[in-house]
Amino acid sequence: MSEHLELNARRLLCPMPVIRTQDKIKQMTHGDTLTVICTDPGALNDIPTWCRINQHRVIRQETINDEYLITLEVGPSAPN
Repeated sequence: MSEHLELNARRLLCPMPVIRTQDKIKQMTHGDTLTVICTDPGALNDIPTWCRINQHRVIRQETINDEYLITLEVGPSAPN
């Protein structure tokens, strides 16, 4: 069964949202989903680029009250 987790990356600046995302995904398995909540607008480009390189899929991006939510699905490159 797939798991859905959230990662609080608020008030972190580049490259920390990507690094925290990478560290969290190492604990997850293929098919799990992760929503990263951040305040650095650069993460809207950085995290999707990192996902594409590492075979993860961005499912959704949204902005709510100066916070950026990026939901991704863990790809096959994640450890099982």
